[in-house]
Amino acid sequence: MRSKHAAWLLLALAACNRSPQPQAQAPATATAQPPVPAASPVDLSDISERDPHYLVGISFPPELKRHPALAAEVKRDADATRAEFMQQVAANKDYQGPGPFELSLMYSMVAETPRIVAVAAEGTSFVGGAHGAPLLDRYVWLLPDNRRLTAAELVPDPAGWQAISGYVRDRLMAVQRQRFDEDAKADGGDDGDDGQPEDAALKEQLKNAADMIEQGTEPKPENFANFEPVLGADGKIAALRFVFPPYQVGPYSDGTQTIEVPAAVLLPHIAPAERGLFAGG
Repeated sequence: MRSKHAAWLLLALAACNRSPQPQAQAPATATAQPPVPAASPVDLSDISERDPHYLVGISFPPELKRHPALAAEVKRDADATRAEFMQQVAANKDYQGPGPFELSLMYSMVAETPRIVAVAAEGTSFVGGAHGAPLLDRYVWLLPDNRRLTAAELVPDPAGWQAISGYVRDRLMAVQRQRFDEDAKADGGDDGDDGQPEDAALKEQLKNAADMIEQGTEPKPENFANFEPVLGADGKIAALRFVFPPYQVGPYSDGTQTIEVPAAVLLPHIAPAERGLFAGG
């Protein structure tokens, strides 16, 4: 099941109109350590701070309280993100550009079953420059083991990432081809016999898109670190949705992009210990 926690965001949508910065960021991650059950409930109160120089808004879904160890990891990361932001605020106290500085971060539930819980983190950090930097992370939590499942653990064989990368790359390119073809038609351009736009400028854009997709989907687990389960009616994983922040596989204007890879494609490459989570496993 999928639910969204209704939460306010302090970041003004006007930030979207600013020109892009070099890359997206993940919310800060606290020092890695084996997750352990929390001895007491974690304080997941929403954070709202207002100052002449900065704004902070961080929100958490109430369902997260049902999973103390996961909640503790999420809270550690949120606190680390805020601490990093405040360091940047202090380091730029003489900043004279558009402001104030802003940190907006929302955590929401993606899935919750007796075996697996998934949480999404989405937000923006603006500490000067053209516009805010996107913040994006995904947590997939195994309840039997009470630990976070990483992409490297899920698909341990490099050959598996070759297959997954190829599948994702093909579908990202198909989306781009369709987009450029529609742009050409909207502009009154002619299509070739294969249905692809003939306009030289659009062809150049398609080549640039292909280059970004190829770089951002190199068959390495770190390029697929952000994933979330798509559950079937039986509660098993029918597909994984890989989430790519702006700049990884496209320009800032393309926003966050996602591709779903079905269980049938994934299963031959999934670690034996995790295959039971998947449909057909």
